[in-house]
This record gives sequence, structure tokens and C-alpha cells, in this order.
Amino acid sequence: MTGHAHTHRHHHQDHTHAHAHHHGQDAGFDWDALAGHLEREAELKAPAVTEAARWLGGLLDGTPVHRVLDVGSGPGVIAGLLAEAFPAAEVVAVDQSAALLERARTRSAGRVGALRADLPEDLGTLGRADLVWSGNAIHHLGDQQAALTALAATLRPGGLLAVAEGGLPARYLPRDLGLGRPGLQARLDAAYEDSFTAMRASVPDTVAVVEDWPALLAAAGLVPTGTRTFLVDRPAPLDAPSRAFLHVQLSRRRDQLAELLDAGDRAALDALLDRDAPTGILSRPDAFYLSALTVHTARTP
Repeated sequence: MTGHAHTHRHHHQDHTHAHAHHHGQDAGFDWDALAGHLEREAELKAPAVTEAARWLGGLLDGTPVHRVLDVGSGPGVIAGLLAEAFPAAEVVAVDQSAALLERARTRSAGRVGALRADLPEDLGTLGRADLVWSGNAIHHLGDQQAALTALAATLRPGGLLAVAEGGLPARYLPRDLGLGRPGLQARLDAAYEDSFTAMRASVPDTVAVVEDWPALLAAAGLVPTGTRTFLVDRPAPLDAPSRAFLHVQLSRRRDQLAELLDAGDRAALDALLDRDAPTGILSRPDAFYLSALTVHTARTP
């Protein structure tokens, strides 16, 4: 994506694709660290994405799938899962970051192709496809309806557009975690909602719409074919990579939301981020990961 300051990630997904777009191809930015974080997040959600991909195959109902696009792919974890679900198809990761696309090529051992594109400017240059997946990328574009309409235009006859937007925010902390006031995670969600609203308002050429995704897909000239939600359920105790992901996630929340939180909640976050404390997220036996991935679909008429 082009020059928008989107280090935020919408709380409804903490997703793989909304990555530091404002850095562009800045060689000074630590793309490896970002890619690792995005990969761990997508790997947490991999079973839900695999289940969603099977559902998409059923919706296509025998329509040959020759080309699949993952628009806003990040480092390509989901593109790889789509390649597994549609082994006869050419699967292409589409992203603004050449560094993340190189990561996608490497992790897939060449199974996934890569196409660098600035969004929304290059939506008309992606080529035709039988299946287009876009996971939590559309909400980073000013005119969401125009973006969906452009993606719909890439579909071949009988093709399917799948948009993962909304869902539920990830939960990973007990309501009362023994640090500060109970309910920290709910307050983080509320603060992040305000932060996300401010982000949407700051996107160039932003257009306010009711985020009724099936209605938006219909307005793009497609026929809605259903919405499903897939559970991401990683119970406690979490493994080390999942804990490492949560440590980075909480650190980002601390940086993003500090001005929106009171002193007690900032102190609780600092305690959770303490690498050596038994109450820190890296050591807690009660940390879990629970979220929900919602996918909206529509086909060409």
C-alpha cells in the first residue's frame, strides 16, 4: 500500500496484512522483525484459514481454479495455505513491500508467486483470477467500496471474492490477571477502537461507509454467497512462539495506546512485558489465544 501511516492493526484481527505501509521500501526499517511477527500471527490462525479455504472450495462448486490472488499478503503465510488448498492453481501473493514478498517466495519454496503492487492504485493491474482473497487489507484503503469493485473486476466468470474483515478481537488474558484493575483487555480493545477510528479518518481520500460487507460486495456487482466465522482457539498453556508473539503484540499496544490508557493500565502492561517476572506474558501459565476470523464471500453473477 502507498504512503499511509498504518502501523496499526485493527483489533478485529491483529491481522497478517496490515503492516507498516508508511515505511514503504525504507531500507532502515526492520522488515525481518515485522515479517516474523506477522508470520507468527498467521501461523496461530492457520487452522481457521485452512478451514475457510475448504469452505471456499465448496462455494466454487467445481469451477476450475487456475489463478488465486492474496491481496495484501504480507509474508505469505495465508498464500501458502491457499496454495495447499488449491494445488492446481497458480497462487500469487500481492503486497506493497518487496521485502515481505521475498519472504513469501522463500517460505513457500517457490510455490507462491509474488506481485508488488501499490494499493489502491494498482488494483486494476493484478490480472484475472478465479479466486481473490483479501484479509484485513481493505479497511486500510480510503474508499473501501471502490476497492471491492476493483477486486470484483479481476474475477473471471464464476469467480469468487473472499474478504476477511470484522470478526472478533483476540483475547489472551484472564479478566482478572492479578495486575491492576480487572478488565485490562476490554479497556485495550476500547482504546484500540478509538485509535482505529482515528486511523480511518486519516487515510487519504477516506469515504465513510456502513461496514456491511455483504452489502458492499453486492454494490460491487457481485452476488453474495455467504459469510462464515472460523474460531481460532489456542488454550493455555501456550507454546513459546505464541508467547513471543503476544509479547510483541502487547509491546505494540503499549506504544500505540499509551496516551489513551491510565497510569494503572500502563503499569500493568509494563509488568506483562517484563521478561523476567513470573507475571509476565512470557511466563504466565494462564495465557491463551482466542479469536474469530470472519470471511464474507461473493461471486460474479
